[in-house]
Amino acid sequence: MTGQPSRRLGFAEALDLPLCVDLRTAARAFGICPATASKLIRLNAFPCPVLRLGDHYRIPTAGLLRALGIEELPVYAVPPDDDAAPAVPPHDTHPRSPEVLS
Repeated sequence: MTGQPSRRLGFAEALDLPLCVDLRTAARAFGICPATASKLIRLNAFPCPVLRLGDHYRIPTAGLLRALGIEELPVYAVPPDDDAAPAVPPHDTHPRSPEVLS
């Protein structure tokens, strides 16, 4: 360990996590060091559910995201580029019912 703090977990990274993460990744998501995360777990004060598997801790991603205030996953983790948007919006994308002539 170098003693330097890890960079904070970004939004797009958080949405790309596996079903469970290790303690170091969860600590990055909360912006705290792993030692503080371990202490919070020992004090039963970690902000989301924690699973203990032998000598290791695993944090379910669903609980982690909820604790971060991410209740629903967006369609896009990263907004689409403006260049990809059509220059002229389509007139009408919904099918119309045939008009009845009288």
